Amino acid sequence: MRSRIVMSMLIGAILLAGTVLGGGAPQAAASASTASATAATSPASATSPTSPTSVSGEVPAEFGSDWHDPLTAAPPVTPPDSKSCQVTLAEARFRDFTPYRGSYTPPDGCGDRWSKVVLRLDGKVAGRQFDRLGYLRVGGVEVFRTSTPEPSPDGIEWSVEKDVTRYSDTFRDAQDVEMLIGNVVDDTYTGVIDVKVTLTFYEGKPAAAPDRVLTLADGPDGQTLTTPRNSERVVAEVYATGSGGGCEEYWYLTVPAAAPYSCHADDGPYREVQVKVDGRLAGIATPFPTVWTGGWSNPFLWYVIPGPRALDIKPIEYDLTPFAGILNDGRPHRVEVSVVGVPAGQSGWSTPVNVLVWQDPGKAVVGGRLVTHEAGGLTDSTVYTPGTQHRVDTEGGHRLAVAGYLDTSHGRVRTTVTRTLATTSAHRWTDGETVDGLDAAWTDDESVTVDGRGPARTTRTHRTYTMNGTTTLGTDGRLRTVLTLGDRADAVTVRGGRRTGWSRLDDTYTGDATFTVNVPRDQRHAVGTTSERYRLVGPDGCHDRRLTTVQGVLAQDRDGC
Repeated sequence: MRSRIVMSMLIGAILLAGTVLGGGAPQAAASASTASATAATSPASATSPTSPTSVSGEVPAEFGSDWHDPLTAAPPVTPPDSKSCQVTLAEARFRDFTPYRGSYTPPDGCGDRWSKVVLRLDGKVAGRQFDRLGYLRVGGVEVFRTSTPEPSPDGIEWSVEKDVTRYSDTFRDAQDVEMLIGNVVDDTYTGVIDVKVTLTFYEGKPAAAPDRVLTLADGPDGQTLTTPRNSERVVAEVYATGSGGGCEEYWYLTVPAAAPYSCHADDGPYREVQVKVDGRLAGIATPFPTVWTGGWSNPFLWYVIPGPRALDIKPIEYDLTPFAGILNDGRPHRVEVSVVGVPAGQSGWSTPVNVLVWQDPGKAVVGGRLVTHEAGGLTDSTVYTPGTQHRVDTEGGHRLAVAGYLDTSHGRVRTTVTRTLATTSAHRWTDGETVDGLDAAWTDDESVTVDGRGPARTTRTHRTYTMNGTTTLGTDGRLRTVLTLGDRADAVTVRGGRRTGWSRLDDTYTGDATFTVNVPRDQRHAVGTTSERYRLVGPDGCHDRRLTTVQGVLAQDRDGC
C-alpha cells in the first residue's frame, strides 16, 4: 500500500526492481565460469532448523542499524541419508543488469539417476538497497525464481533451499547457465548482491521424476511446443510474477480509471493466468498474491520474516494430459500464456514456461484425443463507490473442465481435469490515500481424475490465499501498516473409494510496523512486530514452526510438532 507522500520513493523501487523481469535486452554477459563438481558424504545443511533454537538478546526500543538475518518458518528440504555430490552452479556479485553466464557439468561420482537434487542459494548484501527479482536458468529451463530481502546498513546473509529433483533430465547433460538479479548500485543505493548457488545430488533409489523437461521454442507465430510422441502425462509450469509494469507489482490494489487512486487497471484487480494450446483454453489458475520485501509501503514488515513465497517463487502447475492426444502427433503446437486483467498494451508480468513430460516406455507412439472441453464464462465485476472513504468491491471467477484419453501400452487411460477459480476483494481508501485498506481472498480448486487400469484415482486440491491489511499515514508523518497474509492448501487423493494420500498446508504471516516517513534513516524511529506460523501435516509427518520478531530481534522460534 502506498500513500502519495511516500509515492516517489516506492515507484522508484517498483521501476528498478521490476525491470529485471519486465524485459529489455540483456547487457553483455558477466565473465563465464565453469561449474565445479565436488564429492561429499554428508547431507546439505538445512535452510532453517526444525527444533527450538535460542533467540536473540534484549529487544531494543526501536530498530537499529542491524537486525536478525532473514529467515522463514518453512521446512528445509529433508536430505536422504546417502552419498552426495555437490556442484557450484553460479557465483556472482550483481550490481547492474548484466546476467551471469557460466556452464554446468554433471556431478562426478554420483551416477546420473538421483533420489533427490537440492538447490541452495546463499546470499549477502549490505548498505542500502531495494528488493530485487531474479531467476536462474539451466539449459534454458527456469529452475529457480526469487526476490531478495532488503539489507541493514551493517549487512545481512540469507539462504534458500529448493527441491529441484523434477529437473533431473536437464541436469544429466552439460548445460549453459544464466542467472540475473537485476540491481542498481550508485552513491545512494550501495548494496551489491553477492550470491552463490549450489546443487547437491543424492544417490539412492531414483525419484519418479519426469522423463523430459522441455521449454517453448520461438516461432514465426509465437512460441511452440513439440512433445515426444509417446507422452502419457504432460504438466506445464509457469513462473508467473507481476512486476516490471509499475502497478502490476501490486495488481491486487488496482482500481478502475474512474476511481481517484494511484494504480489503475480498466477492469480492476481480477487476475487469472491462462494457458492456451493451438488457441484453445487448456488451463486456468489464480496467481499467488506475492508481497515483495518492500511491499505495502513498509519495509520494516519484511526485514527479518519475508511474506509467503517471496524468496522461493513457486510455479503454477497445469495438468495438460487431456491434450496429450493432440500434442503427440510429432508437430509443433502453439502455446500461449496470458494474464487476464492486465490493461491492453501494458507490460508487467513475466511468465516463463517449463513443460514436464512422462513417457510410455512400452510404446513408441501413444495416440488419443480430447473428448471434453467445457469453459464456463469468466465473471469479473468491479464496482466503484465514491465517498469520504472510496470503495472498490470486486468479485470474479472462472471454471474449466477438460478430459481426454490416451491408448497407452497398459490400456486406455482417461484423464479429467476440472479447475474453478473465485476472487472477492474490498478495497477502501481516503483522499490522498492516507488510509488505505484491502480485504481479499482467492480460491483455486482443482480436481484431476485418472481412470485406466485398476480403480480410478482422483486428487482434489483446494487452495486459498488471503490478504487483510491497512496502512495509515498520520498527520505527524508516522506510517503504520497492519497486515495478515495466508497461504493455505488442502489436498486429498482417493482411489477406489479409499483415501490414499492427503496433506494440509497453512502458512500465516502477521505484521504491525510503524515508522516516520521522509526523514533520514536514523530518524525513522521504527518499531514493529512480525510473526509467521508454517504448518504442514500429512501421512509422512508434521512441521509446525512459529517465528516472532520485535524491532528486528528474533523473539521466538518454536517447533510445535
